Amino acid sequence: MEEEKTPSPIQKNLSVKSLFLTFFKIGIITFGGGYAMISNLREELVENKKWIEDEELIQIIAIAESTPGPIAINAATFIGYKKGGFFGALLSTLGVVLPSLILLYLISLFFDQFMQFQIIQYAFVGIKVAVSILIFRAGYSMLKKMKKTWFHCLLFSLVFLLMIIFDIFSIDFSSIFYILASALLGFIVFSLKAGGKKQ
Repeated sequence: MEEEKTPSPIQKNLSVKSLFLTFFKIGIITFGGGYAMISNLREELVENKKWIEDEELIQIIAIAESTPGPIAINAATFIGYKKGGFFGALLSTLGVVLPSLILLYLISLFFDQFMQFQIIQYAFVGIKVAVSILIFRAGYSMLKKMKKTWFHCLLFSLVFLLMIIFDIFSIDFSSIFYILASALLGFIVFSLKAGGKKQ
Protein backbone atom coordinates (compact mmCIF):
# COMPACT_ATOMS: atom_id res chain seq x y z
CA MET A 1 0.00 0.00 0.00
CA GLU A 2 1.42 3.37 -1.03
CA GLU A 3 1.90 5.87 1.78
CA GLU A 4 0.09 9.17 1.53
CA LYS A 5 2.62 11.94 0.96
CA THR A 6 2.50 14.92 3.27
CA PRO A 7 2.79 18.28 1.52
CA SER A 8 6.29 19.75 1.52
CA PRO A 9 6.93 23.19 3.14
CA ILE A 10 7.13 24.67 -0.37
CA GLN A 11 3.71 23.26 -1.30
CA LYS A 12 2.27 24.57 1.97
CA ASN A 13 3.71 28.04 1.28
CA LEU A 14 2.21 27.98 -2.21
CA SER A 15 -1.15 27.08 -0.69
CA VAL A 16 -0.91 29.97 1.80
CA LYS A 17 0.14 32.32 -1.01
CA SER A 18 -2.82 31.14 -3.07
CA LEU A 19 -5.17 31.80 -0.14
CA PHE A 20 -3.81 35.34 0.25
CA LEU A 21 -4.09 36.14 -3.47
CA THR A 22 -7.58 34.65 -3.75
CA PHE A 23 -8.96 36.63 -0.80
CA PHE A 24 -7.10 39.75 -1.92
CA LYS A 25 -8.86 39.43 -5.29
CA ILE A 26 -12.23 38.94 -3.54
CA GLY A 27 -11.51 42.01 -1.39
CA ILE A 28 -10.74 44.14 -4.46
CA ILE A 29 -13.77 43.18 -6.55
CA THR A 30 -16.37 43.25 -3.75
CA PHE A 31 -18.45 46.35 -3.12
CA GLY A 32 -21.15 46.60 -0.47
CA GLY A 33 -19.83 44.63 2.49
CA GLY A 34 -20.02 41.01 3.59
CA TYR A 35 -23.36 39.96 2.12
CA ALA A 36 -22.35 41.20 -1.32
CA MET A 37 -19.16 39.18 -0.93
CA ILE A 38 -21.05 35.86 -0.63
CA SER A 39 -21.58 35.70 -4.39
CA ASN A 40 -17.86 36.30 -5.03
CA LEU A 41 -16.88 33.79 -2.35
CA ARG A 42 -19.00 31.13 -4.03
CA GLU A 43 -17.65 31.91 -7.49
CA GLU A 44 -14.00 31.80 -6.37
CA LEU A 45 -14.02 29.07 -3.71
CA VAL A 46 -16.71 26.68 -5.01
CA GLU A 47 -16.69 27.11 -8.79
CA ASN A 48 -13.13 28.22 -9.64
CA LYS A 49 -10.84 26.82 -6.92
CA LYS A 50 -13.14 23.95 -5.85
CA TRP A 51 -11.76 24.23 -2.30
CA ILE A 52 -15.20 23.71 -0.73
CA GLU A 53 -18.70 22.54 -1.69
CA ASP A 54 -21.88 24.63 -1.69
CA GLU A 55 -23.17 22.96 1.48
CA GLU A 56 -19.90 23.71 3.27
CA LEU A 57 -20.03 27.35 2.16
CA ILE A 58 -23.54 27.68 3.59
CA GLN A 59 -22.31 26.26 6.92
CA ILE A 60 -19.30 28.59 6.94
CA ILE A 61 -21.52 31.62 6.28
CA ALA A 62 -23.90 30.52 9.06
CA ILE A 63 -20.94 30.27 11.48
CA ALA A 64 -19.46 33.58 10.28
CA GLU A 65 -22.84 35.33 10.63
CA SER A 66 -23.47 33.99 14.16
CA THR A 67 -20.05 34.99 15.53
CA PRO A 68 -18.94 38.55 16.39
CA GLY A 69 -17.30 40.56 13.63
CA PRO A 70 -17.88 41.21 9.92
CA ILE A 71 -19.03 38.18 7.92
CA ALA A 72 -16.34 38.64 5.24
CA ILE A 73 -13.46 38.60 7.74
CA ASN A 74 -14.92 35.69 9.73
CA ALA A 75 -15.43 33.63 6.56
CA ALA A 76 -11.91 34.41 5.29
CA THR A 77 -10.36 33.48 8.65
CA PHE A 78 -12.37 30.24 8.89
CA ILE A 79 -11.64 29.08 5.34
CA GLY A 80 -8.00 30.17 5.60
CA TYR A 81 -7.51 28.14 8.78
CA LYS A 82 -9.25 25.12 7.29
CA LYS A 83 -7.04 25.17 4.19
CA GLY A 84 -3.74 26.52 5.51
CA GLY A 85 -3.70 26.42 9.31
CA PHE A 86 -2.70 29.47 11.35
CA PHE A 87 -0.79 31.23 8.55
CA GLY A 88 -3.58 30.44 6.10
CA ALA A 89 -6.07 32.13 8.43
CA LEU A 90 -3.76 35.10 8.98
CA LEU A 91 -3.03 35.71 5.29
CA SER A 92 -6.61 35.09 4.15
CA THR A 93 -7.85 37.67 6.67
CA LEU A 94 -5.11 40.09 5.68
CA GLY A 95 -5.87 39.52 1.99
CA VAL A 96 -9.57 40.31 2.32
CA VAL A 97 -8.97 43.39 4.52
CA LEU A 98 -6.03 45.04 2.71
CA PRO A 99 -7.87 46.32 -0.42
CA SER A 100 -10.50 48.13 1.69
CA LEU A 101 -7.87 49.44 4.09
CA ILE A 102 -5.73 50.88 1.29
CA LEU A 103 -8.69 52.30 -0.63
CA LEU A 104 -10.33 53.88 2.43
CA TYR A 105 -7.03 55.40 3.52
CA LEU A 106 -6.57 56.99 0.08
CA ILE A 107 -10.18 58.22 -0.02
CA SER A 108 -9.90 59.66 3.51
CA LEU A 109 -7.04 61.89 2.35
CA PHE A 110 -9.23 63.56 -0.28
CA PHE A 111 -12.76 62.72 0.94
CA ASP A 112 -14.27 66.22 0.84
CA GLN A 113 -12.85 66.98 -2.62
CA PHE A 114 -13.74 63.45 -3.78
CA MET A 115 -17.44 63.72 -2.84
CA GLN A 116 -17.85 67.13 -4.49
CA PHE A 117 -17.78 65.52 -7.93
CA GLN A 118 -21.35 64.89 -9.13
CA ILE A 119 -20.22 61.91 -11.17
CA ILE A 120 -18.91 60.20 -7.99
CA GLN A 121 -22.28 60.66 -6.27
CA TYR A 122 -24.07 59.13 -9.26
CA ALA A 123 -21.56 56.27 -9.29
CA PHE A 124 -22.40 55.47 -5.65
CA VAL A 125 -26.12 55.32 -6.50
CA GLY A 126 -25.32 52.79 -9.23
CA ILE A 127 -23.10 50.77 -6.88
CA LYS A 128 -25.95 50.52 -4.34
CA VAL A 129 -28.23 49.00 -6.99
CA ALA A 130 -25.53 46.53 -8.09
CA VAL A 131 -24.84 45.52 -4.48
CA SER A 132 -28.55 44.80 -3.91
CA ILE A 133 -28.57 42.50 -6.93
CA LEU A 134 -25.38 40.74 -5.76
CA ILE A 135 -26.91 40.09 -2.32
CA PHE A 136 -30.13 38.79 -3.90
CA ARG A 137 -28.14 36.53 -6.25
CA ALA A 138 -26.08 35.12 -3.38
CA GLY A 139 -29.19 34.49 -1.26
CA TYR A 140 -31.04 32.83 -4.16
CA SER A 141 -28.01 30.65 -4.92
CA MET A 142 -27.76 29.50 -1.32
CA LEU A 143 -31.50 28.89 -1.11
CA LYS A 144 -31.38 26.60 -4.16
CA LYS A 145 -28.59 24.52 -2.60
CA MET A 146 -30.16 24.16 0.85
CA LYS A 147 -32.00 21.02 1.92
CA LYS A 148 -35.74 21.57 1.55
CA THR A 149 -37.30 19.94 4.61
CA TRP A 150 -40.62 21.04 6.14
CA PHE A 151 -38.72 22.69 9.00
CA HIS A 152 -36.40 24.69 6.70
CA CYS A 153 -39.32 25.89 4.56
CA LEU A 154 -41.44 26.80 7.61
CA LEU A 155 -38.59 28.66 9.33
CA PHE A 156 -37.64 30.52 6.14
CA SER A 157 -41.27 31.58 5.54
CA LEU A 158 -41.74 32.64 9.17
CA VAL A 159 -38.56 34.77 9.30
CA PHE A 160 -39.30 36.30 5.88
CA LEU A 161 -42.85 37.18 6.94
CA LEU A 162 -41.72 38.67 10.26
CA MET A 163 -39.07 40.78 8.54
CA ILE A 164 -41.68 42.25 6.17
CA ILE A 165 -44.21 42.90 8.99
CA PHE A 166 -41.61 44.55 11.24
CA ASP A 167 -40.38 46.66 8.33
CA ILE A 168 -43.91 47.80 7.38
CA PHE A 169 -44.76 48.80 10.97
CA SER A 170 -41.25 50.26 11.59
CA ILE A 171 -40.59 47.90 14.51
CA ASP A 172 -36.93 47.89 15.49
CA PHE A 173 -35.84 44.24 15.67
CA SER A 174 -32.18 43.30 15.42
CA SER A 175 -31.15 40.59 12.93
CA ILE A 176 -29.21 38.87 15.73
CA PHE A 177 -32.55 37.88 17.30
CA TYR A 178 -33.64 36.16 14.07
CA ILE A 179 -30.40 34.16 14.13
CA LEU A 180 -30.65 33.27 17.83
CA ALA A 181 -34.35 32.34 17.60
CA SER A 182 -33.73 30.21 14.50
CA ALA A 183 -30.77 28.49 16.20
CA LEU A 184 -32.89 27.76 19.29
CA LEU A 185 -35.78 26.38 17.23
CA GLY A 186 -33.36 24.24 15.20
CA PHE A 187 -31.80 22.88 18.39
CA ILE A 188 -35.22 22.04 19.91
CA VAL A 189 -36.65 20.41 16.76
CA PHE A 190 -33.60 18.29 15.96
CA SER A 191 -33.09 17.33 19.64
CA LEU A 192 -36.67 16.07 19.77
CA LYS A 193 -36.15 14.26 16.45
CA ALA A 194 -32.94 12.61 17.71
CA GLY A 195 -34.65 11.68 21.01
CA GLY A 196 -37.54 10.09 19.11
CA LYS A 197 -35.17 7.92 17.07
CA LYS A 198 -33.46 6.55 20.21
CA GLN A 199 -36.74 5.32 21.70
